[in-house]
Amino acid sequence: MKKDAEVRLLRRERQKGTTQAVAAARAGMSERTARKYERLGSLPSQMKGARRYRTRPDPFAEDWPWVRGELERDPALQGVTLFGLLCARRPGRYEESQLRTLQRHIQRWRALAGPEREVMFAQRHEPGEAAQSDFTHMDDLAVTLGGEPFSHLVFHLVLTYSNVEAISLCLSESFEALADGLERALWQVGGVPKVHRTDQLTAAVRQLDRPAQHEWQRRYVALLAHYGMAPATGTAGEAHQQGDVEQGHHRFKQAADQALRVRGHRDFPDRAGYERFLQELVTRRNQTRGARFAEERAALRPLPAMPLLPCREVRATVGPGSTIRVPGNAYSVPSRRIGAQLTVRVRAEALECYVGTALAVSLPRLAGTGRQRIDYRHVIWSLVRKPGAFAAYRYRDELFPTLCFRRAYDRLCEARPERADREYVRVLHLAAGTTEADVAAALGLLLEAGTVPTFDAVRELVRPPERPPVPALAMPAAAFGVYDQLLAGRGARGD
Repeated sequence: MKKDAEVRLLRRERQKGTTQAVAAARAGMSERTARKYERLGSLPSQMKGARRYRTRPDPFAEDWPWVRGELERDPALQGVTLFGLLCARRPGRYEESQLRTLQRHIQRWRALAGPEREVMFAQRHEPGEAAQSDFTHMDDLAVTLGGEPFSHLVFHLVLTYSNVEAISLCLSESFEALADGLERALWQVGGVPKVHRTDQLTAAVRQLDRPAQHEWQRRYVALLAHYGMAPATGTAGEAHQQGDVEQGHHRFKQAADQALRVRGHRDFPDRAGYERFLQELVTRRNQTRGARFAEERAALRPLPAMPLLPCREVRATVGPGSTIRVPGNAYSVPSRRIGAQLTVRVRAEALECYVGTALAVSLPRLAGTGRQRIDYRHVIWSLVRKPGAFAAYRYRDELFPTLCFRRAYDRLCEARPERADREYVRVLHLAAGTTEADVAAALGLLLEAGTVPTFDAVRELVRPPERPPVPALAMPAAAFGVYDQLLAGRGARGD
């Protein structure tokens, strides 16, 4: 059969007055074929009828009733699963290349006789109406800080009308992280929408015993009231109700991965450098949304005079072990605080401990519960006087600042088991009195040389070189007679 282009060429040549024989030759067909298409007056594609027959036998005709029965029992069954079951039922009957044929059969059945599907209703967003936010894990980007893996999350907020986004790094999904991330995001976009929508975060929503019932956490309501926003949430398990921010997660992490690939490596010197990298990425992404954001910015309400900086305040008494428990985790504090009652302000990533109104100590906050952070500098001054307590100390594993210290202790246990605890405690005391980096370097050198890392051996390497003695200078006696002679001479001349 000829193509439409050839028949069109025949028609154009005939319209020019060319004879049928010449027109047919120019169109690449015989005169007989040219006469047929002139008589029919239709293009070849218009003459094709719908094919209602199979060009080859259906390989699944015999087993299709069983497949249909399985689909009617559970419509979520996939073609790959059913094909595997068929191959097990009929060994040697089917080939791997026939999987796609079965998938087309199942697709056609679902379109003609399958169950009704859930309909998604596209929403119309108004400028300044709402913002959606959520946390997203970033571990799949494999970012490292100084060569060490950095496990973290990102608080991500998206304005639903313009899709302008704002982010901040965090380490957990606590209320403090939610409040800190929300405040930073609002000050980044420069305005306040009417509604803040989040998913069923326990930091914001408390589930009730009744199905599909919840109430807002008191602190969350107070935070939104400070900014004049109304709370909203979706149904648990229905991620599509947070469609803007969920899609924003995917696109943002995809863009971050591409930017890291262009950068050539995923290591950053510190957290601040990594955070600058992400903020620059967000700025570039928001530049493509300038037109709609200009419209939305006019509809956003102004920010309050100052951010709220919310935190939780708890009371904690420093126990005899120089530790406090906040909230559900153990932290060491300087031993001079033993017995004191501290007011602890729990923030997203830090604990601020106050004695009265004076800030006594600031500690990095642990994520989760049942963990501990013991700083050897807080307890070593007592432990060096009671080294026998080290062996069974409840938090002994926390007194190995780095792997190098742990290896040194193991080596001491092998070489001098009876003095290992005493020697290690004295080494730790030396680190607290000088610098941990110098002691760690000395331990590394001793271990590499096969030398037992005793306190004396470490001290010899860490001890600063002796300063040369300051020379004793004699104070010369001042002779003031020359000044008297000088003045007397000037007076004789009448100066």
